[in-house]
Amino acid sequence: MPLPLYLLSLAVFAMGTSEFMLAGLLPDIASDLDVTVGTAGTLTSAFAIGMTVGAPLVAALARDWPRRSSLLGFVLVFAAAHAVGALTTSFPVLFATRVVAALANAGFLAVALTAAATLVPPDRKGRALAVLLSGTTVATIAGVPGGSVLGTLLGWRATFWAVAALCLPAALGILKGIPAGRDEDEATGRPALRAELAQLTRPRLILVMLLGALVNAATFASFTFLAPVVTDIAGLGEWWISVALVLFGAGSFVGVTVAGRLSDRRPGSVISVGGPLLLLGWPGLALSADEPVVLFALVFVQGALSFALGGTLITRVLYEAMEAPTMAGSYATVALNVGAAAGPLVAAATLSTAAGSLGPLWASGLLVAVALLIAFPSALRSKPAGAPE
Repeated sequence: MPLPLYLLSLAVFAMGTSEFMLAGLLPDIASDLDVTVGTAGTLTSAFAIGMTVGAPLVAALARDWPRRSSLLGFVLVFAAAHAVGALTTSFPVLFATRVVAALANAGFLAVALTAAATLVPPDRKGRALAVLLSGTTVATIAGVPGGSVLGTLLGWRATFWAVAALCLPAALGILKGIPAGRDEDEATGRPALRAELAQLTRPRLILVMLLGALVNAATFASFTFLAPVVTDIAGLGEWWISVALVLFGAGSFVGVTVAGRLSDRRPGSVISVGGPLLLLGWPGLALSADEPVVLFALVFVQGALSFALGGTLITRVLYEAMEAPTMAGSYATVALNVGAAAGPLVAAATLSTAAGSLGPLWASGLLVAVALLIAFPSALRSKPAGAPE
């Protein structure tokens, strides 16, 4: 894999850490800025919604910019938003910085997904995407727990400063590793924006986006509310929460790496094998969550299966959107973040039911079941556009 892919992955690591880190910082933010924890929680929603809405809008605005300029600009805006967030004493200003950061993240990811696909031969998009998304999985392994520890020791503002600092070597890497100038597709001609947006009327593209969103919703439904499963159901101390999160992140890294080698040539195999296993795993986790050893083992397995299946489906989005070369990455970003926004909302609604803390795990199983019911009868029988199998 070319070096620029790993430089892009470093930026994705910083952005992934920012996206997930608030889970451990909300009480401190609420206390410091004199708002309720529930109000502070809207910072997470602001980020997810900004990612979902911002991806196609920012990608459309940036489609005529050179990729290096776009990627560098997005990283620097992202860093600046965190610097302002670390300095402010106003919650509305902090809220605004999260929206700005989300827009920058959405724009970066939309361009980076498209750029990653062009840095490798056409039949290696899945592996390129796996390298790029490894930044997110490493964020769940190291970035989020590290941010939580840093926030505990030095306060939540220190975590914001750390994310801003991480962006600087990523920006330097982009400056040195991504070619300057216009892209080759601009020289040879590319579809008009209207033609690229028209791709969204294609049933197969909408279908794989929907499937990717459902699987990602299942992932975030349980990941977001894993802490009470560890403490309330398994009866373990709070520091075991970090262990569970690291195991989930480690599993996700393994899953996205292994699937990245298969998703280009055998996507149907990944989905037909991984999908049913993922479906069985969520209720299995709910039924055995009171056994710590089984809990931690299944957390690792579910992380691996979730990202293997989700990463493969996002790769399918890029293949299905081949006729939208500058917007394909934004379509994949929308699919990812619709799931990231919807999953926790669905899971939260189950907490007040008889299932209690186990509700999110059952919700994840239901979301995967819906995805498989949609996928197997129709979506992945025929050969995906522009790709094997």
